[in-house]
Amino acid sequence: MLSLPVPSPESQAHSDELRDLIHQEIALQGGWIQFARFMELALYAPGLGYYSTGTCKLGEAGDFVTAPEISSLFGCTLALQLIEIMPQTALHIIELGAGSGKLAADVLSELERRGRLPVRYDILEVSPDLRDRQQKLLKRRVPHLIDRIHWLDALPESISGVLIANEVLDALPVHLVSWTDANILERGVASMGKNFVWEERLLENSRLKELAQQINAPDGMISEISLAVRGLVTSLSERLEQGLLLFIDYGFGSREYYHPQRTQGTLVCHYRHRVHDDPFFMPGLQDITSHVDFTAVAETAMDSGLCLYGYTTQACFLINAGIVNLLSETNPENTRDYLSLSAQLQKLTSPAEMGELFKVIAVGKGVNVPLCGFATGDKSRYL
Repeated sequence: MLSLPVPSPESQAHSDELRDLIHQEIALQGGWIQFARFMELALYAPGLGYYSTGTCKLGEAGDFVTAPEISSLFGCTLALQLIEIMPQTALHIIELGAGSGKLAADVLSELERRGRLPVRYDILEVSPDLRDRQQKLLKRRVPHLIDRIHWLDALPESISGVLIANEVLDALPVHLVSWTDANILERGVASMGKNFVWEERLLENSRLKELAQQINAPDGMISEISLAVRGLVTSLSERLEQGLLLFIDYGFGSREYYHPQRTQGTLVCHYRHRVHDDPFFMPGLQDITSHVDFTAVAETAMDSGLCLYGYTTQACFLINAGIVNLLSETNPENTRDYLSLSAQLQKLTSPAEMGELFKVIAVGKGVNVPLCGFATGDKSRYL
């Protein structure tokens, strides 16, 4: 087991309170809950879940770093793709789960620099702490644009424009499924004293069972199926009147996701920049994620009537969209800035960093121009 930092007494008390709440939920449900419910409580329980509290999550002082935190090149390059799409859609951008707000600030700054500002930039954020951070950062970075930015409490009934979700799908609850020669089981959570333990039961959810039976999994495989991802993509697809849904996250197509060599699934936890595999460690203090099954994203969107406009790696998307051109705008003789941006570009695009594991997928309707971000490096055959 990886040695993990010891939390402060205050953080420990917070985690203990959430732990007690989850134990109560298990008792109310007859001694067992689905892992998806455990993950939902650990991440989103009001006032206690990881994304519902004021602990620092992003950056060096937090638990993980996202692409917008690494470099403004990410948001500025994304803006170049949006400029190409916006004449085909309403001048309206929606961002799901906007993190610190840095992506919104970078996108809006680049769009303003090129004279292509949207009429509205909406943010749907479930974390009160992150919403507060976003408001403070955007008032500081783009105070003159704050009237264009609106925070939503729920998905709008209809969407026309572009919706961005960067590292959102990986944080949605997943069900854990175990395939054996005899049965397909669901791995859930039970109580043993003050601890949580794994316990498997026959899979009873009809939709989950249907999906699990479609997977050619070897005996002994344990992996994730996300009904929540499918539900969100369905809701967004049904609301989309015209425009694009753009998802950026780490993951694979289903054949790679459920490859026989990946027998223990993809579930991981992030705590103070340590990555480990124990979701029961300090609930409320760590992030719990799984990789995204992009085949499920594409199929769900297309079942709802959308078109697949592109699927590629983050590296290909950023290079196609013009990240190198943005770097070239910095004078190489300005050695400090140029080398810093070059290092940031490397992290965003290198196969050893974020370039290959992270993917970009675009689905939508009524967009009749080729998308520059998917000009080369098409990976749709892997879906």
